[in-house]
Amino acid sequence: MAATVQRGAIGPLVGAIDQGTSSTRFLVFNANTAELLSHHQVELKQKFPKEGWVEQDPKEILQSVYECVEKTCEKLKQLNVDIANIKAVGVSNQRETTVVWDKITGEPLHNAIVWLDLRTQSTVDRLLKRIPGHDKSYLKSRTGLPLSTYFSAVKFRWLLDNVKEVGQAVKEERAKFGTIDSWLIWSLTGGKDGGIHCTDVTNASRTMLFNIHTLEWDAELCKFFDIPMDILPSVRSSSEIYGLMSSGALTGVPISGCLGDQSAALVGQMCFRDGQAKNTYGTGCFLLCNTGQKPAVSEHGLLTTVAYKLGRDKPACYALEGSVAIAGAVVRWLRDNLGFAKSSGEIEMLAAEVGSSYGCYFVPAFSGLYAPYWEPSARGIICGLTQFTNKKHIAYAALEAVCFQTREILDAMNKDCGIPLSQLQVDGGMTNNKILMQLQADILCIPVVKPSMPETTALGAAMAAGAAEGVGVWSLNPDDLTAVTCERFEPQINSEESECRYARWKRAVKKSMGWETSEPHPGETSIFCSLPLGFFIMNSLLMLIGAKYISGNAK
Repeated sequence: MAATVQRGAIGPLVGAIDQGTSSTRFLVFNANTAELLSHHQVELKQKFPKEGWVEQDPKEILQSVYECVEKTCEKLKQLNVDIANIKAVGVSNQRETTVVWDKITGEPLHNAIVWLDLRTQSTVDRLLKRIPGHDKSYLKSRTGLPLSTYFSAVKFRWLLDNVKEVGQAVKEERAKFGTIDSWLIWSLTGGKDGGIHCTDVTNASRTMLFNIHTLEWDAELCKFFDIPMDILPSVRSSSEIYGLMSSGALTGVPISGCLGDQSAALVGQMCFRDGQAKNTYGTGCFLLCNTGQKPAVSEHGLLTTVAYKLGRDKPACYALEGSVAIAGAVVRWLRDNLGFAKSSGEIEMLAAEVGSSYGCYFVPAFSGLYAPYWEPSARGIICGLTQFTNKKHIAYAALEAVCFQTREILDAMNKDCGIPLSQLQVDGGMTNNKILMQLQADILCIPVVKPSMPETTALGAAMAAGAAEGVGVWSLNPDDLTAVTCERFEPQINSEESECRYARWKRAVKKSMGWETSEPHPGETSIFCSLPLGFFIMNSLLMLIGAKYISGNAK
């Protein structure tokens, strides 16, 4: 980035709030060139109050947005960029994470329940008992989704059943429900003083309350979950003016784009044609393939989701999606829980030093297995250990696990689409890890293509915001879009070796299943029922790695 930018030398600018599981960022792009001018990032805390529970503070998330916007605007001023050139703001968010708040006070009624959270398994089990044959796919014809802990409706149902303040607020018609995008847009456009309560079709399609064919909240789905429709946000397109920023440096600037993070990355990668696909490596891993204006039904464990609707009068486009719960989160787990390193970058260095897992396989099923299995009983395992194994091999096996999980969902997508991908477009924070990208090409046996500007999620939100009617500073015509330069990673091992390693990984996955049940087994406490890694890690890893890594992390 240049030290200064001449005032007036750049065209209109568009900002993007990229609110993820691990951090919040605000980024500003030049609408004429898609160049990233400046950004600021704030890392977020995650709370684990009980085994399997994952929460975040909605007020901390909101404050992080304010901080990122203000800091980025300060940086732009230092670059001699006039922030009056920022014509619109888009929002991209972690999907499925559920917030309920009081519209009178503006206060959250509980911490946000994060998409990874598993506390709702008993809720899912109870709902399944009402379904003929206990069929997880019972609602899939309307929602595109299996009944799972992953989606927002069961999280809200849990809050209604277990948090007195939420139930009381709903009864008194004070409650508002939403995913993170709804919470942010409502707060940023005025909150209790006239904030706009809305969401877009991509986020709505992840709640299990939304009919992906009619593009509306579904009364029968709401009845099934016993959720009142009047507390749901209005559903809008992904590209239109929702309201104006009500405070801070960007007061009066329209918020005019909203996409769930994976849909935003699909737009940012410019996958506008049928059959184009991208894989995003973040906390989780998400492979989306554009299937056009008709929703495609998966026969191999994938989800059908709304990809985007780029304008009120524009058609909705759909995608098949393979969702992996744990990708970057496994690196964070090695860093924070086991003390393998002080930074995520050190995990890459550890893996690079050995260049192989030497037969060690890691299945990071911390939240069960998502696509293509949808198996909540699975839990994380590390197998194939010998006395030779050390933390470097486990670090390598963790990176390899991300690639194997991607291979599984890519195989499922190839079967559903009928035409195998000839290359994989990738984005997300983990793509900066060159070891990971080369591993991915080797395991897939096809090239992996990474854009030189990796901020495709934020870019997609900015594109939607800038293209909105009434803003009109960004063209989404494919002929007008700036060509993206890319880095390619070609496979460097033969397919036989790749298939052998993949087959052993599949064996490890089978061993990870069946660990968890809704109730503790006779004579067992719940922690041993739910955590196969607990005893295993305490005995095996303490010997292999050294107690100092555990004790050092416990400070």
